[in-house]
Amino acid sequence: MVIQKFLENPSMTLTVGRWLGRSLPSGTILLLEGDLGAGKTTLVQGLAQGLGILESILSPTFTLICEYVEGRLPLYHLDLYRLQNHEVRSLHPEVYWQGDDFPLGIVAIEWADRLPSLPDNYLKIQLDYQSFSPSLNQSEAVKTIDDFTNIDSPSSRMMKLTSVGNTEYPFLAELTDPRQDLLPTSHPQGSWNPFEISP
Repeated sequence: MVIQKFLENPSMTLTVGRWLGRSLPSGTILLLEGDLGAGKTTLVQGLAQGLGILESILSPTFTLICEYVEGRLPLYHLDLYRLQNHEVRSLHPEVYWQGDDFPLGIVAIEWADRLPSLPDNYLKIQLDYQSFSPSLNQSEAVKTIDDFTNIDSPSSRMMKLTSVGNTEYPFLAELTDPRQDLLPTSHPQGSWNPFEISP
């Protein structure tokens, strides 16, 4: 299953994260990809809120792994930005989804393209800058990145969520249901479908 969703601003990214935190089952692995400032950490912050975690969520760029265990399910937040593939391998991230050394929960991995190998089942979430102009000059592109750190910024993103493996997540179709008051279903350019879904 592949779902694409227009995220109007950072608040919408938080909303999606909260919804995922309330909905995802134990053992779910989220592989988060996107450029710097694309909203990966913002999504994890919403995820933590949906799980009922009260701690502040910051990207573990230097600590590499943060563990939060007081929510509905444990949340394991990894940031691989500073690591090479062989360094990730020595970190043994798989222990967080195998369930032997740590209780199964939700694993959220930023910069997941650094993983030397992928788990059998996961949800990949790609966040990309969304511009409504034919092109952005350099100063506009920098402003877009800076704006997305502000929760009230109008900067927008396109989220592409892909389910890989045999695990089924039927509730994800709710993201495309206009009856669900999850996200705005309008688009600045008018006649555009804010979501797409394919098998």
